[in-house]
Amino acid sequence: MTILITGASGAIGRQVVQQLVDRGAAVRALVRDPARTQFPAGVEVVQGDLLDVESLRRALAGTSTLFLLNGVVPDEFTQALVTLNLARDAGIDRVVYLSVIHSDKYLNVPHFAGKFGVERMLEQMGFGATILRPAYFMQNDLTIKDVITGYGVYPMPIGSKGLAMIDTRDIAEVAALELLRREQAPGSLPLSRINLVGPDALTGSDVAGIWSDVLGRPINYGGDDTAGFEKNLLNFMPGWMAYDMRLMSERFLTEGMKPDAGDVERLTTLLGRPLRSYRAFAAETSASA
Repeated sequence: MTILITGASGAIGRQVVQQLVDRGAAVRALVRDPARTQFPAGVEVVQGDLLDVESLRRALAGTSTLFLLNGVVPDEFTQALVTLNLARDAGIDRVVYLSVIHSDKYLNVPHFAGKFGVERMLEQMGFGATILRPAYFMQNDLTIKDVITGYGVYPMPIGSKGLAMIDTRDIAEVAALELLRREQAPGSLPLSRINLVGPDALTGSDVAGIWSDVLGRPINYGGDDTAGFEKNLLNFMPGWMAYDMRLMSERFLTEGMKPDAGDVERLTTLLGRPLRSYRAFAAETSASA
């Protein structure tokens, strides 16, 4: 049978596709513009959009398992609900959904609240689903690499509570393993949640210290100015999204983004290896500059 990947052309979706292909799975990739995408040999590429009902029906036909990944957009919640309703119509029960850690706690943050609503739909409709709840992506910091190296400042206002940052490669591998577990099961498996975290809960000062070590010169933490963070984000994203990111960063400051007891051990066992560290990410990023 076939596993359908939504968001297949994105940073995580592409890696999930590759992980599944490497494991011999039959993969169908849903993309808006097939002419602008390139996937490994054997991947079936279908054109579609999560708000285009007819294209979604075509993509879901003959699919056995769904990986639902949709980006932070104003209609994210609607996209997910439309997709899941159509999946149910197509007889698909096996789903892996990419949510976010603390979706049930950061409820004033729009994209967290939307993802929690999708989680509730998966529960209420009785899907056999794995809900993946990743913490902050290490690769988010690729967008500020030039600020770190050029100005000697780590500018993300992540505070002093600690964020269990995770490498997107670990997210993709866990997603692929869960998709295959559900795909290959003889029957529907019960709904489960997995927090996706890195091995360390890092503060702003911790991260600045790691970059100082890696670069061999002082890197300072830029502080907890969430208003200034929102203002800077307006240079390259719409206002609603910049404000959403500000609200998220304010919850970083008050609560952090920490793993639950046993999360790191569970992931290490699932992957059969240690989780990638932020220090390793920073060293790799510096070496490739």
